Amino acid sequence: MGYRVLVTPRSFAQLDREPLTRLEESGCEVRRNPGERPLTEAEMADAIAGADGLIVGIDPVTERVLAAAPGLRVISKYGAGVDNIDLPAASNRRIVVTATPDANTEAVADLTLGLMLAAARGIAHAHTALREGSWQRHLGRDLWGRSLGLVGTGRIGRAVARRARGFDMSILAYDLQPDPTWAAGVGAAYVPLEELFAGSDFVSLHIPVTPSTHQLVGHRLLGLMRPSAVLVNTARGGLIDETALVEVLTAGGIFAAALDVFASEPLQDERLRSAPRVVLTPHIGASSRGALLRMGQEAVDNLLAVLAGGHPAQVVNPEVYPCASGKGRMSRC
Repeated sequence: MGYRVLVTPRSFAQLDREPLTRLEESGCEVRRNPGERPLTEAEMADAIAGADGLIVGIDPVTERVLAAAPGLRVISKYGAGVDNIDLPAASNRRIVVTATPDANTEAVADLTLGLMLAAARGIAHAHTALREGSWQRHLGRDLWGRSLGLVGTGRIGRAVARRARGFDMSILAYDLQPDPTWAAGVGAAYVPLEELFAGSDFVSLHIPVTPSTHQLVGHRLLGLMRPSAVLVNTARGGLIDETALVEVLTAGGIFAAALDVFASEPLQDERLRSAPRVVLTPHIGASSRGALLRMGQEAVDNLLAVLAGGHPAQVVNPEVYPCASGKGRMSRC
């Protein structure tokens, strides 16, 4: 094929070379991210020059980056969220953008439940104290029989709901596109956002960052939460006003928070790192062996399909095709 492909995620083919081998055996010239961190906009613009395809993680794909690669045909997101990609700019250039929304669903849902338990039972605090020689009996909160508020009922939100039912939790839900059939099947109730925050023992975020959701969770919504409540975020850091969260935690306005994502990554905010009753993990929601392999395989599937002139299943901007049928799936011309 002779295509040039830039691959930026550091974990791509890290555990299993199969996705990388498929690219190479398909005749692709693969260029990798040489560093140990996501690339900056300027670094992306330099690295992407001459590329036909891009497999990208959380590195910025802006108009400036796209302008540096006039021959780019496909952006294959290694993951589900595409908020780091300028979709209008890509569509204007007729660049197909794909994602792998199914690959990490179960892994992120697993971590969400783990963070709920860690925050509610003070597991991280107890572990650290005991390693330092202090035998402290921390009094935590129960999950069993409590209420869970899901902000977003897409793939991951629904996977969390399935796990929560195993803890006999009642489920409140909020989504701009509610699904009454799904809700009836799991015993969930769709409610207004304010009612969800006020009525839940645990609130878990599962929506993308958009202009309307940026810092959605600030003083107003946090002020509605119960003092015994726990906030969990495995979606996107930009959903939370982190300054407001630190202030609420410090004042005892909520019991705890557990965060896997942050407004700026890697996390540099010392106030958040030192806030009381907060569990922090470094964006590891998709970092399981199974999820990473599936993301790599699906990202390669999508990229090669576009370069071969085909229509992959998970297209984010179907308007670039003349026979788009909506909802990310393409009808064949």
